[in-house]
Amino acid sequence: MDEVIFRLRNLKKEYENRCVLHVDSLDIFSGEIFAIVGPSGAGKSTILRLMNFLEPPSEGKIIYHMHDFSAQHDIPIALRRRVTTVFQTSLLLNRSVWANIQFGLKIRSSQDSSQKIEDVLQRVGLSEFSQRRARTLSGGEAQRVALARAMVIQPEILLLDEPTTNLDPYNVSLIEDTVKELNNKNKTTIIIVTHNIFQAQRLAKRVALMLNGELVEVAEVQEFFQNPKDSRTEAFIRGEMVY
Repeated sequence: MDEVIFRLRNLKKEYENRCVLHVDSLDIFSGEIFAIVGPSGAGKSTILRLMNFLEPPSEGKIIYHMHDFSAQHDIPIALRRRVTTVFQTSLLLNRSVWANIQFGLKIRSSQDSSQKIEDVLQRVGLSEFSQRRARTLSGGEAQRVALARAMVIQPEILLLDEPTTNLDPYNVSLIEDTVKELNNKNKTTIIIVTHNIFQAQRLAKRVALMLNGELVEVAEVQEFFQNPKDSRTEAFIRGEMVY
């Protein structure tokens, strides 16, 4: 049986007394690619922020390596550093591509970083861009820098928040191939939030539909797309507006 790496229990998040997330129970397995799909405003990005320990839940907890993350308990910094996020918008330093990728290693006091940086640059197809200013890159190139910056610190869990939105097919394909390779080669657990059901179908082992802050259905990818149990899942897959 696969090891459970994340346990979400009775999880709620409220903003100004409005509940935007309510997940009774969800397990994430070590080494899987888990996709969360749903329309804008469904709570997908909120659940990622909680799983990256950026803000605590209002109620309930996330269990990670036998540590509870809740409104009353924080996560040790050593465990926080095992989880990282690539956001929809690449927030890059006004420095070279190399310096941007090196930044995460520096704050972790990692040694012998040059070979690691060269390796990830090659994996995302940006070796020739290493000395270019990151902010002069195209959107797809910048997103690949953001992915490389996350990869170089070798996270145990990588969270991807709409990583290919508004990108051209070439960059979408490069990023998806890199994600699959990272999962296959490094056994990195990857949780991807996307509104693109075809991307979820291409990448994920399991898929969850989120609506109005709640999980409607969680299933193996083939079961999710070919034999959904919930009528809202079936409608969402058909491209209907489901709110």
